Amino acid sequence: MWVGVPSLAAVTADLAVTATPAAALDNGLARTPPMGFNDWNAFGCDVSEQLIEQTADYLVSSGLKDAGYTYVNIDDCWQTHSRDAQGRLVPDPAKFPDGIKGTADYVHSKGLKLGIYEDAGTETCAHYPGSLGHETTDAQSFADWGVDYLKYDNCNNNSDGTRADYVKRYTAMRDALAATGRPIVYSLCEWGVQNPWEWAGDVGNSWRTTGDISDSWSSMLNIAKANMPLASAAGPGHWNDPDMLEVGNGGMTDTEYRSHFSLWSMMDSPLLIGTDLRKATPQTLAILGNKDVIALDQDPLGKQATVVSSDGGRYVMTKQLANGDRAVALFNAGDQAQRIATTATAAGLPHRGGYTVRDLWSHTTYDSAGTLAATVPAHGTVLLRVSAGHTSRRNPPLLDTGLAAGADALQPGGTGTVATYATDLGAAPATNVKVALDAPDGWSVKATGHGSARVLPRGRTLRTSWRVTVPAGTKPGYYDLPGTVTYTHPGSRAKTKLPLAGSVLVAVLPPSGTSRLSDIDWTSATNDWGPVEKDTSNGEAAAGDGNPITIGGIVYAKGLGTNAPSTVTYYLGGTCTELDTTVGVDDEKNGKGTVEFKIVADGKQVADSGVLTNADGPKPLHADLTGVHSVQLVVTDGGDGADSDHADWVDPQVTCG
Repeated sequence: MWVGVPSLAAVTADLAVTATPAAALDNGLARTPPMGFNDWNAFGCDVSEQLIEQTADYLVSSGLKDAGYTYVNIDDCWQTHSRDAQGRLVPDPAKFPDGIKGTADYVHSKGLKLGIYEDAGTETCAHYPGSLGHETTDAQSFADWGVDYLKYDNCNNNSDGTRADYVKRYTAMRDALAATGRPIVYSLCEWGVQNPWEWAGDVGNSWRTTGDISDSWSSMLNIAKANMPLASAAGPGHWNDPDMLEVGNGGMTDTEYRSHFSLWSMMDSPLLIGTDLRKATPQTLAILGNKDVIALDQDPLGKQATVVSSDGGRYVMTKQLANGDRAVALFNAGDQAQRIATTATAAGLPHRGGYTVRDLWSHTTYDSAGTLAATVPAHGTVLLRVSAGHTSRRNPPLLDTGLAAGADALQPGGTGTVATYATDLGAAPATNVKVALDAPDGWSVKATGHGSARVLPRGRTLRTSWRVTVPAGTKPGYYDLPGTVTYTHPGSRAKTKLPLAGSVLVAVLPPSGTSRLSDIDWTSATNDWGPVEKDTSNGEAAAGDGNPITIGGIVYAKGLGTNAPSTVTYYLGGTCTELDTTVGVDDEKNGKGTVEFKIVADGKQVADSGVLTNADGPKPLHADLTGVHSVQLVVTDGGDGADSDHADWVDPQVTCG
């Protein structure tokens, strides 16, 4: 839990302070990242003994226990608001009639382990008694109850803001846990404030690197980006923790949830399920239970993935595995399908004549001559496990397939041309290759070139042109044109079927003259809490729940209300010359919020507000958009985490010819 986090950049002057090494963390625990369940993301304070026991039952009956999920963790709100006469924490008797001890006994009877929550402050984030000054008593209570895991938060901490204080508070509980003699995994939740990856390796088994995650693409992506550079700090017994999983909670698509799970596994993150498993869909269970992906997270070598490249939102990540393999993630952070490519040697494998490639989401094995490439759907991830020198003629050659859309957008009611491609990346030829392309209901798609090839030799490409007609009235945005490629190969008569990914942009050019962007349809929009709002502030939940845009006491009728981090994209088609707007932090959060506004034109930043708070009031912003095809209105959290970051674009206007 995370409330009012100080700036992640505001690391204090006492950087030399480090935790004193202690045997407590040589405890043999968390040699691979902890896996299990935590109730907070789905239930908040609605925790109970019944919920925890039913979740334990379901972990067993669903097969998730067998997949590695071990811990059933209770978060905040499990206790009464007062300690007993001996100064001990008291489980809420209405929520936990058998106490934490009885709940732990039940969880243990299922072959699982119990986790609990406390806070390195005077109160927890939900204002129950904290453990600051009571570390010895509370640690002994946890041990007496049979607790196996402690999440230790950072609210109401009475801190002076120095790293020395953070180290002192978290070390006190480390030593108290060690003194009990019971093995208890220790999870630091200090939100990344004092860069715990620099000092907490001998204090906790894991440490939160960021503020709280929310069930949105924007939140997940920004947390992933913050955690990616920290690979050198992680290893067996000490892990970077980018927060719990949101898979299944409904705020993202299954494609986005697969990316979430892929990235967390590549980054050796604790995998703590944060959804109501009693209501989980088959799709959710398939994501959470993918043993091929879990094996990356639980690999005994304990090497967090590193980023090979990240150009234009096209991420290539590689992870060294204990048996010499490499895991490779081709991750598309963009809002439209993109081709992402690397090589086995760039991923860290030795040069060989061939490579075995296992797609961990399709569960299909291929051969590659060395290139690894795919057109990845928007917000999607292709996750591969690659071995050097173990190719087999029984495996089909790896094909790179996708849609190469034209540079211009398609117009509603109009017709345009797109092209598909299929390239043989294997050592053997692909035979009997056939390409099929689909489209949304009401669209027309027709091949205007060859859609098949009897033989596709190594390194050769089959290109097919398609004529696409978009129905009148189609709303602007990116649309998937999914397809398939089927083929055989000389080593087998079996058909291999690959998905073909791609998207096209449907857009209407802005009218000539000056237009308000809040009156024009954007092509895509992402936002941290709730949707981007037109002509109101952001209300953090359902569309239309905002208030009048207000900055510095001035009320504005027109504009866009966002919650950082946020990106809103408009198609201009090279017809516009300039954009003018006023930006600022909305008054509705009572002076809270720190953000930065940026205007990005065709991938290049052309305007920047600098970091702003509500006290700065409204600020004008201008950008030259001459010849620009696409413009993005971007808001970041200003470097201090996404807390109360209600950011307004006041009456943004484009001038077009």
